[in-house]
Amino acid sequence: MTHDWSPIRLKQDIRQWGRELGFAAVGFAPAEPLDGAAYLGWLAAGRHGDMDYMARNLDKRARPAELVAGTRSVISVRLDYAPAELPEPEPETALISRYALGRDYHKVMRNRLQKLAERIETVTGPFGHRAFADSAPVMEVELASLAGLGWRGKHTLLLSRAGSWYFLGELYTDLALPADTPEANHCGHCTACLASCPTAAFVAPYVLDARRCISYLTIEHPGSIPEELREAIGTRIYGCDDCQLACPWNRFARPAEVADFLPRNGLEHSHLADLFAWTEQEFDDRLAGSPIRRIGHERWLRNIAVALGNAPRSQANRRALQARRDHPSALVREHVAWALGQFDTIRPAKKADPT
Repeated sequence: MTHDWSPIRLKQDIRQWGRELGFAAVGFAPAEPLDGAAYLGWLAAGRHGDMDYMARNLDKRARPAELVAGTRSVISVRLDYAPAELPEPEPETALISRYALGRDYHKVMRNRLQKLAERIETVTGPFGHRAFADSAPVMEVELASLAGLGWRGKHTLLLSRAGSWYFLGELYTDLALPADTPEANHCGHCTACLASCPTAAFVAPYVLDARRCISYLTIEHPGSIPEELREAIGTRIYGCDDCQLACPWNRFARPAEVADFLPRNGLEHSHLADLFAWTEQEFDDRLAGSPIRRIGHERWLRNIAVALGNAPRSQANRRALQARRDHPSALVREHVAWALGQFDTIRPAKKADPT
């Protein structure tokens, strides 16, 4: 069965259906080859660290029609995840990246994209499509930029006038839909995000060395965290939001409307020693449905050990670490030993706030 439909009218309908499904923005990009020169240079410098998957399928990454044969246009969408308000962290609080406080976004995004595709089919009939949510070689920031959803910020994330607290998703389609106009870059001379990085991971504007990034070190990196970077990690145990928190555009961020992304299980105000005591079974049970679960219990303990080494030197924190001194994992034992060693070092006094 064939259907008569106007590309312009269909775009308007898709935006409306997207809003009804909770997407904060919907844009359209052409499925033309993308400029991957900067990405290739980043890989050549080894700044992707252990993320070998980022160096695979380069042709498909830069050419949507090679990743999904027949692709003619890409529908790019945005789901906001910023919590309305978070409690002020205490010195004992485990700091977790905001995106990981709720449910894993991958399934949420893909399910909504599939529902959007089903709505489109009611007008076009069956059409070729495939949904992506950070799950394949897709240059999502480039596509979102071409689709008019924002511009690449100096912190390398997609940035818009509504900030950067959002997930991106894509629907590759064989529909011939007119592309939207890309938005101009509005970062100006601001470098707040670059200056805020605790580990100086930004080599230059728009260039991140993942090997120094706290998000990479606590999530993607499977081995020992470089000792020279451990103190700068502070009490962050999963990810880091500092560059986003420093960005002036995030003052205009909209709180998440998707209930799945609201904080769960009290993770926004959990204490380090309590989380460090979790058994592997407790870790699996309590973090079911959370993106944190994918790092596994061993890395969870590694990260918290470093955080405890940077936390107040209380007897409770010392006892928590001592309870893991003989852990079966050499990785955990190494970081526990370092953390306990911190209890015997002299920390420099904090400078007084000039204000």
